[in-house]
Order: sequence, then structure tokens, then C-alpha cells
Amino acid sequence: MDLGDRPRLQVLLDHFALLDDDRESWRVAHPLPKVLLLVVCGTIGACADFDEILEWGEDKLPFLRRFLPHHHGIPGSRWLRILLNRLDPGLFSEMVQSWATTIRSDAPALVAIDGKTSRGSHDRGNGRAALHLA
Repeated sequence: MDLGDRPRLQVLLDHFALLDDDRESWRVAHPLPKVLLLVVCGTIGACADFDEILEWGEDKLPFLRRFLPHHHGIPGSRWLRILLNRLDPGLFSEMVQSWATTIRSDAPALVAIDGKTSRGSHDRGNGRAALHLA
């Protein structure tokens, strides 16, 4: 796929736009694409858990604002954990892999991002595994 003039992270946001956000729109301070951009960039930036991702996001907020406005800054770690626990980890993984394939079509089918598992992203009560980027 030809990216044209679109930055690679904008292509990632286009992939994330396909995810449904079932929250009430009038109550959303941190839209899902902004949160997912933060999580993916933080994970690529070697963050191992939500606290590190949020710290990275605070430090890199001007960078993140190049792609999305982030009017309310970076969300809190408890809220971030709750929102990400609502996502289907398999679907999220597919979207990241699809994005990576789009920006580099000659890459192998499996994309490894340092085998990151976000600590605390599991929901044992509902039988959901931790968010894992492989």
C-alpha cells in the first residue's frame, strides 16, 4: 500500500479508527485513538507497564500532539487500565500487525515488538488475558 504523504503514525490511527468505542461520547475526555496511540508508542519506546507508558506520554506529549490534540493531557493509570481491559487483545494485536504490514509490506508476517505484555492489563474475573504485543 502506498502511504503517500501520510505519516506512519497517521496510518496507525486510521487502523485504530476501525475499533468500536462503546463509551458515551459526551463523557469521553480521552478518545480511544489517542489512548491507543499512547500505548503503542509507549510500548515501542520500551515501556513495560501502564505507569511507564503514562510517564513516557507526559514526557512526549508535544510529540503525541503532532498527531492528535490531547486537550486533556494524558489519562491516569487506573483509567487507562480499565479502558484497555475492555479491548479484545486479539483484535488489538491484529490491528498493530496490520499497521506494521501496511508500512512495510516486505516484512515477515509476524511482527515482534520485543514481546511486550502490559502488566495489569488482564481481567481474570471475565476470563480476559493480558494485552500482549508479540
